[in-house]
Amino acid sequence: MILSVALLVPWATGAVLVALDGRRRAVGWLAVAVLAATFALLAVLTAQVLAGGSQEVVTGGWPPGVGIVLHADMLGVVFALLSVLVLLAATTHEVLAGIEERVFPGLVLLLAGGLTGLFLTGDVFNFYVFFELAMTASYVLTAYGGGRRQLRAAMVFTAVNLLGSFIFLLSVAGTYRVTGTLTMLDVGERMAVVDPNAALLIATGFFIAFSVKLGLFPFHFWLPTVYAGSSPAVAAILSGAVANIGAYGLLRFGPTMFPAQLRLVAAAIVVLGAVSLIYGAVLAVARGDVAESLAYSAIGQVGYVLVALGVGGPVGLTAAVVYSAVNALNKTLLFLAAGIRGPLVAGAFAVGALSVAGVPPAAGFVGKLEMFRAGIVVGSVPLIVLLTLGSGLSLVYMFQMYQRAFWRAPAPAGPASPLPLRLLTTAVALLVLVAGVWPEPLLAASGRAAEGLLPGAAG
Repeated sequence: MILSVALLVPWATGAVLVALDGRRRAVGWLAVAVLAATFALLAVLTAQVLAGGSQEVVTGGWPPGVGIVLHADMLGVVFALLSVLVLLAATTHEVLAGIEERVFPGLVLLLAGGLTGLFLTGDVFNFYVFFELAMTASYVLTAYGGGRRQLRAAMVFTAVNLLGSFIFLLSVAGTYRVTGTLTMLDVGERMAVVDPNAALLIATGFFIAFSVKLGLFPFHFWLPTVYAGSSPAVAAILSGAVANIGAYGLLRFGPTMFPAQLRLVAAAIVVLGAVSLIYGAVLAVARGDVAESLAYSAIGQVGYVLVALGVGGPVGLTAAVVYSAVNALNKTLLFLAAGIRGPLVAGAFAVGALSVAGVPPAAGFVGKLEMFRAGIVVGSVPLIVLLTLGSGLSLVYMFQMYQRAFWRAPAPAGPASPLPLRLLTTAVALLVLVAGVWPEPLLAASGRAAEGLLPGAAG
């Protein structure tokens, strides 16, 4: 019941609010309330999955294979909970700052519904449907503000991601052609007897589509323009919630549906992740603008997720889930903090910076620790050296950003940002600290999520 309601609430409310004037504070706060309710429902669902295992519902009373299959396992609920939390923080930020366009609250709720649906579906085609619904809302949100930079960012984002969506749809068609099913668990079983060349081609198509969404090198070319050109709240949504589609897709489709193909190209995936990690970090060091540095940092940080995926096994997959969650929180905090000024902001930004660099007690330390643990378990000295180099570069560019934003910045031209905005950013910073000081819930959930991805795991 909760599984269906958690999906229905944001969709039904979003369909109504998109027709209302979101610039009215009452409409904005209603959207915040709906996101908070959705987050509460997902938190209850997460507790149920932790206690009793995965849940599955076929909507409308249809038999499996005909109706929409909703499937909640630990990986799905972790990503759904995380994404709605990011949307809640970004929407609250925008309501406090003053919403500029009438459709913003409704679009965010529709995006929440799309993201929740794709994280909690057990069917490849329904994943694509929710995927497109979420991306359609994202295309419009990218133009939020209506300025020249925002419109340019929206055009780039839409063009590139439509190409990624087309490649994804071709891969969905190929999957059905060779397996005769689109249920994720069934695809994983039948793919074992499919022609290896066909299976590898389909897996490559999915990998490209998700890499485009995630902004991995060499599919990253759109990301700096879009992240740097968007408003702070939209940049937080794109980097902290929408990018989760790519991370989740790689984790869900790789080990579950294409385990043999993933093992075959594991070394290449680690190399590609390493290149993304170093490339993003070096470009972040070289940039002089905070927003651009954060954008290139996003390219480097998702490289860690790809490296962990390539390492594989319980330790590697756990590290990938942990780092995906931590990275989403970090980027949300940093983009929101970069857009405001006044007391408390510098401290909040410093927490995010330390987290990206992997300095305790911030949550990023836990993510880096899991990555190093994966490197030690597989006994890879080059991987440990890579992680050390990446952490060092992260510390350098985050220190540079902090200097530009808070030490060397000229005196502010206007008053400090409203206190509620600064308190919200501080609250997100405290969450990042709490996740670092008390990491057990995140580690436990990530470990359970990784177990569900391993061959032979039940649903």
